Amino acid sequence: MNIAVFASGRGSNVQAILDAIDAGLFPARVVVLISNKSDAGAIEIARAHTISTYHLSRPMFSSEEAYAGALLETLEEHHADFIVLAGYLKKIPAQIIRQYRNRIVNIHPALLPLFGGEGMYGHRVHEAVIANGEKVSGATVHLVNEEYDRGPVVLQQTVAVAPDDTPDSLAAKVLKIEHEIFPLALKAFVEGRVRIEGTKAWITSS
Repeated sequence: MNIAVFASGRGSNVQAILDAIDAGLFPARVVVLISNKSDAGAIEIARAHTISTYHLSRPMFSSEEAYAGALLETLEEHHADFIVLAGYLKKIPAQIIRQYRNRIVNIHPALLPLFGGEGMYGHRVHEAVIANGEKVSGATVHLVNEEYDRGPVVLQQTVAVAPDDTPDSLAAKVLKIEHEIFPLALKAFVEGRVRIEGTKAWITSS
């Protein structure tokens, strides 16, 4: 499987995926990394692995159509089969979603459908979880559709929220399990073990 990664931040999930591939967890390769930020740490991680990188963001283009066209051209140039959003903070254009239907996944730092939606990312999520008095949080790998964080859930894992947790300490707990479940979800896709029916998705044993 040829994977395209979209990332906006320091790239710890990108590194976790590359480590899993290098360890032989599943047969795939990251063929391109696209970021909306020219200084994203994920770009340096990709370059260290000799992966082609691109800085592409909506303000660089005259229209949404031109932006989507540039993204699609880049994906096709690198023969991407699958798209992974690893800490990507922008909405994917509808044209890309149509072209890669059920072949785009995202990881979210909460137990969707809770604490998802537009504007809910990073520390905002953990702040909301703590403010709401939740006892459990976690991470979710889900398919991407036209709505923020509304695609079918593929895999989730929970962590306990301690009474003395801060957004920082909770973020560290959640990030640890993100690094565990994201590669496992990708392994299931590569092995053809993800079943999708309407708004539901699940991983089978074989």
